[in-house]
Amino acid sequence: MLALAAAVRDGRVPEAEIAVVISDQADAAGLAHAESQNLTAAVVERRGRSRDEHDRELVTVLQEHQVDFVCLAGYMRLLSTHFLSVYHNRILNIHPSLLPAFPGLDAQRQALEHGAKFTGCTVHFVDQTLDGGPIIAQQIVPVLEDDTEETLSARILKEEHKLYAEALAVVARGAYEIVGRRVVLK
Repeated sequence: MLALAAAVRDGRVPEAEIAVVISDQADAAGLAHAESQNLTAAVVERRGRSRDEHDRELVTVLQEHQVDFVCLAGYMRLLSTHFLSVYHNRILNIHPSLLPAFPGLDAQRQALEHGAKFTGCTVHFVDQTLDGGPIIAQQIVPVLEDDTEETLSARILKEEHKLYAEALAVVARGAYEIVGRRVVLK
């Protein structure tokens, strides 16, 4: 979130603004960071509600702030059919692997356990599948012989910060077309 905010502020995502930063946890560090940068922040707690109930409130808050695109960062839950239909092909996510390899949790650990020589990060549109939506952009990161989960994660994170902003800029400009499951850049 902070990397996207910096990219918007620095003009790397032209003609964009961050309308609202939302978390489901009132004590989330991202909310404090957002407020320290004078960004509007909101909390939409799950409070034991169903996914659909929670997502309906999220959609309401997003619509109140006239959000065009939703960028997920650290959102570890599948979205409801309602949310996906309201923001169809307008929800982006970043994942620390070269999808479709190593979806879900602990992607860096998965890459190390499988002996991958390369991994990376992927920005993709969100659909009803786990990390399976159309891929917008990817960046390769080599896996070094002495890598640990921490060292590999840190190198991937650096690339994630750059790639997410680049992909969002393409999407915000409308410089793409979705053909089947492929995102074709214009």
